[in-house]
Amino acid sequence: MLGAAALGGVALGTMTGCGDLFGEGEQAYVSPYDWACLVPDGERLAYVENGVVLSQWGIDVSEHQRAIDWTAVATVAPQFAFVRIGNRGATVGALDTDECFFSNCMGAAGARIPVSGYFFSQALNQDEAVEEARYALDRVQQVRSRGCTIQAIAYDHEAVNIEGARANDLSGAQLSQNVVAFCEEIAAAGYRAMIYGNQRDLLKLDENVRDAYPLWLAEYGVDHPSAPFDFALWQYTNAGTIPGIPTSVDLNIWLPSVDELTTRS
Repeated sequence: MLGAAALGGVALGTMTGCGDLFGEGEQAYVSPYDWACLVPDGERLAYVENGVVLSQWGIDVSEHQRAIDWTAVATVAPQFAFVRIGNRGATVGALDTDECFFSNCMGAAGARIPVSGYFFSQALNQDEAVEEARYALDRVQQVRSRGCTIQAIAYDHEAVNIEGARANDLSGAQLSQNVVAFCEEIAAAGYRAMIYGNQRDLLKLDENVRDAYPLWLAEYGVDHPSAPFDFALWQYTNAGTIPGIPTSVDLNIWLPSVDELTTRS
């Protein structure tokens, strides 16, 4: 099982803006984390206070990593793995299952690595987002029946750099509605819903949507995150090297919850 820090995520606060966007009387965003507590160990990151590791470390994978030897992956002891469940096509819009979803789920579960999932959305509206969520849940139920329990499911919408991409120009309002439709469906099925994206993508969302669900931030090439909002999970590189994975791979740190920081202070 994922620990309290993982499943609880960050107690999301109210974002008040940043930089020149501050209105009169507004306060600059201040992270609840002391980024001096980030401790690197090779490619691994940990959040350490007074010698105690408060974070979890893990990976996320898809068919792009090809066939994975999960027994070899387990030798570096990731504490969680997100696997891509599937995606909606960026042009035609057909739903598809990641060709390695089932093998990744069963391999990770067999290696005793807690598993979560994500779905790559190209939904144009709420109805399509609900369709994606139900499609993802059907696949999750299939692996559950084989002995792999999925902990959390993340909504991943990104612009796609191909001609005719159907969802690149969604308004922030429409994207927010899609996120809520997907996440409500996931939550109603008993899974923890999350939202993945970089700063640009996540800042498109309505503030109340960002506050409603744990956020999974992608930001590479920096010593510490710079996003002006709270988040639970930081994908800090897409160029990790892990035994048993034949390609580069995303590495992530799951931060302690704000409540945990407050309890220890």
